[in-house]
Amino acid sequence: MTDDNSAAIGPDPSLLLVDDDEAFVTRLGRAMERRGFAPRIATSVGMAREMVDAAAPAYAVVDLRLEDGSGLDVVDALRSRREDARIVVLTGYGAIATAVAAVKMGATDYLSKPADADEITTALIAQDSTLPPPPENPMSADRVRWEHIQRVFEQCDRNVSETARRLHMHRRTLQRILAKRGPR
Repeated sequence: MTDDNSAAIGPDPSLLLVDDDEAFVTRLGRAMERRGFAPRIATSVGMAREMVDAAAPAYAVVDLRLEDGSGLDVVDALRSRREDARIVVLTGYGAIATAVAAVKMGATDYLSKPADADEITTALIAQDSTLPPPPENPMSADRVRWEHIQRVFEQCDRNVSETARRLHMHRRTLQRILAKRGPR
């Protein structure tokens, strides 16, 4: 990405960055500023909603899971205040179900963490008719399986027995899988 994206960004470079990881969101804010955006940072759903109510930005990058709630609440609030806003949802839990929910709520695109500033900029300024390029590092089959297990586990309110029943696996096997760190 070039450092001057002003033509692609348009007349309103306002950008809201919402993530509860302060170090990450601060670095991302500096990187997005170098790319021509005018970022404001929020570290919670409440703070983000106040910023949206005060002045709805043209662009937003919102983490899906925040300490005080869901980033989808921010997407909904922004979409109701500004229909033309371009919103990218970021998450460390790249599951298809959450991607579908984010798009239904009004997100323009969905990226799995770790996403760099170039990927985020491309997603924010991409034209609606263009398809994004395929990922350079797609998830491995083991990672996709792990993500599916995590999604079902969350849908079952983190109940191991119910999750094991729905996935047709032994409860102890599921417990071993859940105790391990997710594959890359």
